[in-house]
Amino acid sequence: MHASPVSLALSLALALVVVPVATPAMAEQPILDGPPAPNVDIPARQAPKGANTTVIERAGKTGTPAVRLVALLTGDGQQIDRGLVWRVFQTSGPNGKAKLVAESHDASPSMKLHPGDYTVNAAFGRANLTRKITVRADGPPYEAFILNAGGLRLAALVGGKPAPPNSISYSIFTDDRDQFDNRAAVLNGAKPNLIIRLNSGIYRIVSQYGDANARIEADVTVEAGKLTETTISHTGGKATFKLVARSGGEAMPDTRWSVQTADGDIVKESVGALPTHVLAPGKYVVVASSGGHLYRNTFEIHDGDVKDVEVIRTAGAYEPESVGASDIAPTTPSDFPEPTLDFKSR
Repeated sequence: MHASPVSLALSLALALVVVPVATPAMAEQPILDGPPAPNVDIPARQAPKGANTTVIERAGKTGTPAVRLVALLTGDGQQIDRGLVWRVFQTSGPNGKAKLVAESHDASPSMKLHPGDYTVNAAFGRANLTRKITVRADGPPYEAFILNAGGLRLAALVGGKPAPPNSISYSIFTDDRDQFDNRAAVLNGAKPNLIIRLNSGIYRIVSQYGDANARIEADVTVEAGKLTETTISHTGGKATFKLVARSGGEAMPDTRWSVQTADGDIVKESVGALPTHVLAPGKYVVVASSGGHLYRNTFEIHDGDVKDVEVIRTAGAYEPESVGASDIAPTTPSDFPEPTLDFKSR
């Protein structure tokens, strides 16, 4: 079985390769990302209307019925035999509060449940299905959950080579938006080369290189029963900042930094003598705050750069001939917006 091409919509210029691979063995691979927290209010990708509630009937047996739970990747019957978490809830009390009555990490557990109505959540990584069942005293002890799940694995390149360890992380968001036009987060802080189990559908991937603005966004389609492999090529450069009394001098401690675009938008703020940040290619202004004064310098980042950016601290009034020197507050040139002093950790 061959996968159909995956549609991608990129918000930035990037090299992105997506290969959906039909992989029957996917259900046999170890789970790598863990199940979501128990929540009977999970927005379920439920079975079609009319099939949400299954009545399990039993004949000729007494006592507590045993219900066998089975999860399938797709509707064609590919069974998942590892990496599952089952949670069974029952509504009780005057307020209809859901109570967890059973939990299992077996692939196909057999659970003894008293006759009644239950809500069952089957979780396979970040893929899950929540639905209701009704258990009766007689009938076949069998209940199948079709998760329509697939896998997503992201590979990241920097400068055409595999990204250095711990330099890339990515977040996954649903395609659906709320009333404020925001997407719901499925997973944050994921690392490359791990298989993430997801319900089939379209997802927004935000791949972050470093801790500033070197990021790429893409829409990726995950297909049921298939592994989608995505490769993203990042661009950016590293800049280390230092406030000095003279060129080549010692970096001054306890300096506050604000890296801004040429239009004055804040990219990154930090505190320290020698902060290092990965920045997307472009032109920037860095503002250093020390001793109640502000100093600035302009610089440019190209792809693959590793550079030191010095800001020279002046002792008195603004000196236009001083290389790298900046205005001392409150003097601010009209062509550059006043830097912010509201430093926040990002």
